[in-house]
Amino acid sequence: MSHIISPQNPRLKSLRRLSTRRERERSGRFLAEGEDLVIAAERAGRTALEGYRLAGSGLGGEDFHDVERSALGMVSSLGSGTRVIGVYEQRWGAAVGPLCVYLHGVADPGNVGTVLRSAHAFGACSVALGPGCADPHSPKAVRASMGAIFAVALARVADVRELPGERVALLAGATQTLQEAQAHSARRSLTLLIGAERDGLPREVVAACERSARIPIATESLNAAMAATVALYEVTRHGSYAPASSRVRAS
Repeated sequence: MSHIISPQNPRLKSLRRLSTRRERERSGRFLAEGEDLVIAAERAGRTALEGYRLAGSGLGGEDFHDVERSALGMVSSLGSGTRVIGVYEQRWGAAVGPLCVYLHGVADPGNVGTVLRSAHAFGACSVALGPGCADPHSPKAVRASMGAIFAVALARVADVRELPGERVALLAGATQTLQEAQAHSARRSLTLLIGAERDGLPREVVAACERSARIPIATESLNAAMAATVALYEVTRHGSYAPASSRVRAS
């Protein structure tokens, strides 16, 4: 493949444009920076549409372009720079069960990426995004996902009634704990609905849920990523909902 020296190379300019949400949505592509993410993509069976690596590093596939350090550093969103960048196709589908996580108004990309990582760790089949959520394909979200962006199905949902199974809204003021809500449910498919830390879930979203539940904590709230992680642990710790084949060990 080509050996790129100049940061003004047209290919590198196209990479820089993918740092904006508008360009990612227009092109249906996104960037994954760093060896761990590129390896995670390979393990998930995802092939890079384009690849760029530090000249002489030997990273990535044979079709990755070699790039001089200074030029590669100009397109990296990492403060310390990167040794490899892959460009991948965005994949969206339907929200599926038996275990799904729905986010509403979660605007921090780091939280969205962390929810993807937790969903993967606890065997959730999909993460569905409602209005006001950060782009899961932004550089910050992709890094926070630690490769889960390639393994967990992503969905866009305009109406929460599209979500699979019993819908359980996580609310700080709910009368039941999540454990109690589970004990009274005979359903074998579940969607956990989680809102932003400050605003929570809108009333109309809660009204469309079969149940609401709280996580018993000593303070007022958890951020969305922490709430999702605790809730996923609670609903899967007895082997419910999550397919055993999809569970992975935390690292």
